[in-house]
Amino acid sequence: MLEKIRGPRTGPGRPRKKPDSLAADKAYSNGPCREYLSRRGIRHIIPEKSDSQAARLRKGSRGGRPPAFDKDRYKKRNTVGRAINKLKKSRAVATRYGKRGYVFLGTVIVAAIVVWLRS
Repeated sequence: MLEKIRGPRTGPGRPRKKPDSLAADKAYSNGPCREYLSRRGIRHIIPEKSDSQAARLRKGSRGGRPPAFDKDRYKKRNTVGRAINKLKKSRAVATRYGKRGYVFLGTVIVAAIVVWLRS
């Protein structure tokens, strides 16, 4: 999904393909996800799982430092979650009837327009 990002241009040239930062939940706190984001230079706000934290602490000094985590920025993540839940009120979005990407994108756009008109 990160490969599809196109941000606004600050000047002439190609659109930006890299977000400034990414906030995710504990499901994405595994090593490969964090390494991918670090490799692309994307700051990430992902809480550490309690079992991963316990394993790191058991290793002592060999366990390394805990990953950086900004609680205040993570709290703002619920705004996006609430917007997605509004979109999921549309049954076609929630169940994903359209199996092709462009059909599903059109469904999400129509659902977003409906949410926007109702607000």
